Amino acid sequence: MRNSFLFTSESVSEGHPDKVADQISDTIVDLFLSKDPEARIACETLTTTQLVVLAGEIRCKGVYENGDWAPGAKQEIETAVRNTVREIGYEQDGFHWQSLRFENNLHGQSAHIAQGVDAAADKDEGAGDQGIMFGYASDETPDLMPATLDYSHKILERMAADRKSGAAPFLEPDAKSQVTLRYANERPVEATAIVVSTQHAPGYFWHKGEGDEGKYAELRDYVKRVIADVMPAELLTANTVYHINPTGRFEIGGPDGDAGLTGRKIIVDTYGGASPHGGGAFSGKDPTKVDRSAAYITRYLAKNIVAAGLARRCTIQLSYAIGVAEPLSVYVDLHGTGTVDEGKLEAVLPQLVRLTPKGIRTHLGLNKPIYKKTAAYGHFGRQANGEAFPWERTDLVEKLKAALA
Repeated sequence: MRNSFLFTSESVSEGHPDKVADQISDTIVDLFLSKDPEARIACETLTTTQLVVLAGEIRCKGVYENGDWAPGAKQEIETAVRNTVREIGYEQDGFHWQSLRFENNLHGQSAHIAQGVDAAADKDEGAGDQGIMFGYASDETPDLMPATLDYSHKILERMAADRKSGAAPFLEPDAKSQVTLRYANERPVEATAIVVSTQHAPGYFWHKGEGDEGKYAELRDYVKRVIADVMPAELLTANTVYHINPTGRFEIGGPDGDAGLTGRKIIVDTYGGASPHGGGAFSGKDPTKVDRSAAYITRYLAKNIVAAGLARRCTIQLSYAIGVAEPLSVYVDLHGTGTVDEGKLEAVLPQLVRLTPKGIRTHLGLNKPIYKKTAAYGHFGRQANGEAFPWERTDLVEKLKAALA
């Protein structure tokens, strides 16, 4: 165990072009699941200057069946997409919810995939793809998340709330944050560097003799106040270095400044680099896709292990084959912080939760339109609209203790 080290995680706001794409893709997931809990969705989104493009494979009662669109379905999809862009806050010349160009290239799900995934009378449904998925928990924060990522997310969430309420009218939707902490004995003890780059209204910059120094100071001081509100006071010291809009100017942003794609922020979505990642994105996928549902159940299991006091840190891996229901492997790593045998946990966990795609969906109640709110500020360690996501529950703690007694 290293005595002292630096670790960094980043986050991006809901207005970041990749996150715009993720939220649009999950808007489609929620729309379809609201009409058909057994819908199949694999929706990818591209965003760029005044353009949103959807592509992917779908099947949904009342929307797309037997190769045909239901009356009004295409218009409903377009309206949902435009509303999502409006909610994020894009009303700019280069990207405006009302005037952007929209393309819908969604089409029917492959029959060859469907035959391996759909449940037959004599078997459970198979996994929607092969792959490996990881879940992680750490006792660094009350939400059992890595502190570097937790603070990075919360800084941007607060800024977005202030932008939308009018408390910080000089902010625009696109933003990024990054927090570097110094750890001693695996505990965060000091913030050494904090980076925040936020899109802003004209004039709020100071660079090479241009701009308005007073306006830039207003933005800079506001961001530092947010950081002070979000982060524990003992982590902010005289040694903490702040980089607030370090390029000096950030007026062109969002999809107008850089193209966005679904699934390009998978480390932001998960554990900020503190845990391995299997490589699969979440957004745009219905919960039969184990990239999503198995990543959620591994987080659930890891969090319950840490919440039960069985370890201070926990990583869990599951693996699947397309069309096969049961996982191929279950792996637990307590990183030397555990009070129980990892091999015993590997045997006990499948007895407490059925780790087939259907078993996971049933245990966590995943066949619901709950995904759009996951698509910004992380899928783990947080609440949305005052309610924790089902994979953040700690209702397995007592069962775990009993099984290991």
